[in-house]
Amino acid sequence: MKPTEEKLGVSGPAGTLEVIVENPGAPRGIALVCHPHPLFGGTNTNKVVQTLARTFARLGYVALRPNFRGVGGSAGTHDEGRGETEDMLAVLADAKLRYGDLPVALAGFSFGAYVQTRVAGALAAANCPAQRLVLVGTAAGQVGGARQYGMEAVAGDTIVIHGSEDETVPLANVLAWAEPLELPVVVVPGADHFFHRRLHVIRDIVTRAWRH
Repeated sequence: MKPTEEKLGVSGPAGTLEVIVENPGAPRGIALVCHPHPLFGGTNTNKVVQTLARTFARLGYVALRPNFRGVGGSAGTHDEGRGETEDMLAVLADAKLRYGDLPVALAGFSFGAYVQTRVAGALAAANCPAQRLVLVGTAAGQVGGARQYGMEAVAGDTIVIHGSEDETVPLANVLAWAEPLELPVVVVPGADHFFHRRLHVIRDIVTRAWRH
């Protein structure tokens, strides 16, 4: 059965958050998917984010794609990841009331991946850790000459996907973060930051990982 798609307004710390929901019906879990940097055109309709959400919906998860604060119909202003982390925790709390206390998968692209590592840390500290993380084009280290992302440690089964030709976040940045964590990185040859013509590879990597 094809998942149904709807838009919700969820109350967050800075006001209402606009969320696209893809619901397969009788979900086995909740997948929260975060989009790239709001100040550089990132929204919840980004193709990588859509691919991740639809992949999880096909795997039986209700997939939530919020717009970060200040984007689209979401209230508030950009907060460098701090307020965004609080917002995502509010979206998850609302989802558990709507759909039940189900396992939570976290997925994010670029700045959204950075935020999800913070969300994962907050969930672990609250003794309700995420089932698993999927991080694509992860914003790590010095990005774009001015922005610096100090990435937190993540669980060893985290799926990290990065393009060999990423022009926004150099692959070396992600490898430098992953190395001390002994965290594998799946490198997609020829893929740029936005995975043009490689979106199906993201879908296949996640699908294979969930079926094993």
